[in-house]
Amino acid sequence: SSLTSGSFHSCVITDDSLDVNCWGRNYLGQLGNKWDEEELDSNSGSPDPVTSLLPAGRTPTQVSGGHSHTCAILDDGSIYCWGYNANYQLGDGTSSNSQTPVAVTMPTGRTATQIEMGYYHGCAIMDDGSAYCWGTNSNGRLGDGSDTDPTTPVQVSLPAGRTAASISAGEGH
Repeated sequence: SSLTSGSFHSCVITDDSLDVNCWGRNYLGQLGNKWDEEELDSNSGSPDPVTSLLPAGRTPTQVSGGHSHTCAILDDGSIYCWGYNANYQLGDGTSSNSQTPVAVTMPTGRTATQIEMGYYHGCAIMDDGSAYCWGTNSNGRLGDGSDTDPTTPVQVSLPAGRTAASISAGEGH
């Protein structure tokens, strides 16, 4: 099982690894449960399932919450995210918020082994030990040597001959 907390919400993968359940503030869709658009703020005080909105036959293995977005790695190594996306933190090539999970545009031929969401960004370690980040890149927080906000994941500039063993993301780093 996996547990995470964002700024105003929390999510857990249940012990049978079949469900992602989220609860808390949902004003930007960070609970991933397709709330009623007519409600200005659809909060949930108890866990609501997200898994039924993931691709059929896929199960979550890890979940991580950012400020107002959430991402999960699925059993096939793909990453799906939902919630706020004005800074491209869903990694799907758009800046559209999503109340339901959308696929992160993965590097060709790669699968994810670990994810970590920051305030308005996210990072992942891939199956080959490379690290990729996406979302807002102010102050160089994505580690690619730039301060440009990419719409999809960019590779972190690791020292030559090195791979990532673990990754963490904070508010601005």
